[in-house]
Amino acid sequence: MKLKKLLLVASVLAGMAAPAMAEDKFTIGYDNYFNGNSWSVQLSKEFEAEAERHQDTVDVVYTESELKADKQVSNIEDMITRGVDAIILTPISPTAVIPVLKKAEAQDIKIVLLASTIRSDDYDALVTVDDVDFGKAGAEWLADKLDGKGRIIALNGISGISASDDRWKGAKAVFDEYPDIEVISVVDAGWDYAKAKVAVSNLLAANPEIDGVWSQGGSMTLGAIDAFEAAQRPLVPMTGEDNNGYLKRWTALEADGFESVAPSKPTWLGSEALLVALDMLQGEEVEKNKFYEVPMITSENLSEFTRDDLSDSFWANTRLSDEQVRATFQD
Repeated sequence: MKLKKLLLVASVLAGMAAPAMAEDKFTIGYDNYFNGNSWSVQLSKEFEAEAERHQDTVDVVYTESELKADKQVSNIEDMITRGVDAIILTPISPTAVIPVLKKAEAQDIKIVLLASTIRSDDYDALVTVDDVDFGKAGAEWLADKLDGKGRIIALNGISGISASDDRWKGAKAVFDEYPDIEVISVVDAGWDYAKAKVAVSNLLAANPEIDGVWSQGGSMTLGAIDAFEAAQRPLVPMTGEDNNGYLKRWTALEADGFESVAPSKPTWLGSEALLVALDMLQGEEVEKNKFYEVPMITSENLSEFTRDDLSDSFWANTRLSDEQVRATFQD
């Protein structure tokens, strides 16, 4: 935007007519950190849909980092070189991007962190839910279902990513309050169905008693369910997430007594990040750390969120239309 304004002034001084709309548009850099699961895909689609709604005021520079911290740093360097007005990113590492974000700040580029944090204050706004609260919510439900005692396993995402680390931090704080709850294993399953199924299968083979599963991802919970069923072990209370495939499975198993709860990290955060960036660029004050409340899906409202007419890959808390969802996830 700064370069555009300088060009506009120069063109006016030279007696030339300025482009009609160019001076009114902001250039925003958006780094898609990962396309390896349906949640991250839908997160980016939420941003794209919001950018389309603001196409008269926003141009977007898109990059993709493929869950590689060094590539994310390089992408941000490129955005700085291209003179963007704001950068929206989901930090892959809580530390690796700090030096390049400092460089962006020095050039008056606004920084919006989306759904993940860094270990510094070198940003202008954070748009997320509190992942510690996310972890606590599922853990409190599970502890209650087990009457404060039992042997449980925990399925985390990817160590080093703040969302995964913070969710387990919240859950562990709850379990530590219950001396009769024993966490027999904590596994990184990458928010992935296949990895979770293998991990839980191995744990079932080694442990004749598992009373509950705390999982911070819907696909991992699906893997856990299938592992229990393959081992012909009775299903135990498990926490999940608002993935439509998981919600469908939970609904189907309710008649057999399966119990669950699904905290949510809404994919509409991708939309919200752009709105926050625009507010800042238009001179409005925004809250630096915006933590939205963790939505909860329970047995009482499960039917309101489950969509039999949409893909299993769909995530329930969204601002996308059904048509946009279908275009994103073709079964």
